[in-house]
Amino acid sequence: MKNSLIALALVAALPFAASAADGLSYNYAEADYAKTQADGEAEGWGVKGSYAFLPNFHAFGEFARQEVEHTNIKFDQWRVGAGFNKEIAPTTDFVARVAYEKFDPRKNAGLDFEGYSAEAGVRTAFGQHAEVYAMAGYEDFTKKHGINPEGEFYGRLGGQVKLNKNWGINGDIKMNRDGDKQWTVGPRFSW
Repeated sequence: MKNSLIALALVAALPFAASAADGLSYNYAEADYAKTQADGEAEGWGVKGSYAFLPNFHAFGEFARQEVEHTNIKFDQWRVGAGFNKEIAPTTDFVARVAYEKFDPRKNAGLDFEGYSAEAGVRTAFGQHAEVYAMAGYEDFTKKHGINPEGEFYGRLGGQVKLNKNWGINGDIKMNRDGDKQWTVGPRFSW
C-alpha cells in the first residue's frame, strides 16, 4: 500500500517535474543597446530580466529608454508579463507569453499609451554554446487623447552565444509588416 501511494504521488507530479529543456534558462538579467527603425530612428539602452517561479512558468520584464535621432525627444517603453514554457523536444521549448505594455514619450507629458501583447513560439538550445528563438505575436494599445493606435502582428527572432554556463551575448529583433524594426543586443547573466 505504501509503495502504491509513493508511485501514485510520483505519477501525479510528472506534469510538474518538467521545466525548461536542456540548455535553456528562464532566470536571467540582461543589459542592452537598443535601436528602433520606424518613421525615424532612435537609439538608447535597455534592461531585461526573467525569473522562473514554477517549473513551467516565468515572469519577465523589459525597459528601454531611447532618443530620436537629431532631436531631444526621448521615450520609454515598459513590458511586464508572465510566460509558460513546455519542453517539446530534449533541447526545445514551446513558449507562450502575455504582457502589459506602456509607451511613454517623456517630453509629451500625459501622452503615454498602455496596452498588451501576446506571443508564442519556440526556443532551442544548440549544445552548450548557442540558442535561438522565434516568436509570433500581437500587440495593441488603448485609444488616448483622440489617437487610436492600430493593433499589429509582429515577429521576433533572437539568439544567444553562450560564453560559459552563466554569461552570454543575446540579440533580439522585432519586426512588423510595415517594416518597423526594434532590436537589442547585450550581455546576459543566466542562473
